[in-house]
Amino acid sequence: MLAMPFARRGGVGRRLLSSVVVSGLFSSTSTAAARRWSAPRVVAAAGTTAALTSAVERLSIATGWPFGRYHYTNSLQPQIAGIPTLVPMAWFAMAVPARETVHAALGRRSNRVSRVVAGAAALTAWDLFLDPQMTGEGYWQWARRGAYRGIPISNYVGWFVTGLGAMAVLEVLLPPGEPAADLVAQYGVMAAMETVGFAAFFGDRVVAAIGGVGMLPVAGLAVARLVGQRT
Repeated sequence: MLAMPFARRGGVGRRLLSSVVVSGLFSSTSTAAARRWSAPRVVAAAGTTAALTSAVERLSIATGWPFGRYHYTNSLQPQIAGIPTLVPMAWFAMAVPARETVHAALGRRSNRVSRVVAGAAALTAWDLFLDPQMTGEGYWQWARRGAYRGIPISNYVGWFVTGLGAMAVLEVLLPPGEPAADLVAQYGVMAAMETVGFAAFFGDRVVAAIGGVGMLPVAGLAVARLVGQRT
C-alpha cells in the first residue's frame, strides 16, 4: 500500500500491487480468523462469501441490480465469468475485520441484528475509498457517470445489501465471541492508511474526508473499547 502512490496510475506496477495488497489482506484475515475459529470454518466462510458475492456481481453485471450497470475490464487477471478472482477475496478480506470492529464498537449493544446491520455499513464505508481508486485505475467501468467521483449511489446501496448477506454468513459460520483485536487493528490500519493516502498522495481530499468519516469513527470507538476493557 505504501508503494502504490509511487507507481504509475493505470500501469502494470499498480496492477501488480493491487493483487499483492488484496492477496495480503485475504491471507491476513484468513490467518487471524483461523486462529480464532479454526481453518475448516474459515474455508467454509470464505467459500460461502465468495459464492454469494460473485453471484450478486454477476447479477448486477447482467441486470444492473443492485449495484448499477458496470463491467470489469481486462486489467485484473485471472477472471472467472468476467469477475476478477481478487473481487470475492476482497469481500471476505474486509468483511471479517468490519464485523469484528463493529462487534467491539457496539459493546453491550452487540447482538446478531446490530452486528449484521452495522457490519454491512462498516464494510460499505470501505468502498467509499475502494471504488474511486479502482475506477480511477480503470479496473471497472460504469455505464453512466454517478454523483460520487463518477460512481452511482446505487453502488453503495448494493454494497450495503450484499454486506447484509455477507454478515449473516459470518454470524452462522464464524460466530463472535470476544472481539478479535488483530482483526479490529486491520480495519483501523486500513481506515487510517486510505485516509492519509487519498489526502497526501492521491490528491483527492474529498474522498479522504468522506471515506475517513465513514471508517475512522467506528474504528476509533472499537479500539477505545478494547483498550478500556484491557486496562
